Amino acid sequence: MPHHALEITLTRPLTAAELRHAAHAWPLAANHDATCLMALAGAKPPERAAHRLRQRLTSRLPIDVITTHYPDARGHVLLNVALPPDIHTALERDARRAGLTPERFVREALHRALAEHADRETDRLDRVVRQLLASTTAAHLLSAVGHALTRPLKGPTP
Repeated sequence: MPHHALEITLTRPLTAAELRHAAHAWPLAANHDATCLMALAGAKPPERAAHRLRQRLTSRLPIDVITTHYPDARGHVLLNVALPPDIHTALERDARRAGLTPERFVREALHRALAEHADRETDRLDRVVRQLLASTTAAHLLSAVGHALTRPLKGPTP
């Protein structure tokens, strides 16, 4: 049976006691501030592994989302989210109206949202580059970009 590396994002940091309590139900590794955990789960499909993990830990942890840590052969990452009953009902209704499964409906909506975000980011960068080119030459800008990319980042990126 294959094992899947699963990442658990929590809604809040865990206390040391909460982490110990959860680790009794499933072996876990926590990040530095206990807001993200890693687990291995055995199951053929990753969906079943994530489902088993959620079933076992929901009562012990404030789970926000569970994802596969590594993308599959198509580059996809599984996203396991527990929705409140009213949201789940609305999602099923909207998916049925669209002639899709709820999973397919969410997948397509997510792809659309990510594509729109990428388009907005491309437009934003285009505007910034044009502003920079208004006050310098393309050669100077390209040199500055190359210089910036070869230096380590200091601090978080926007």
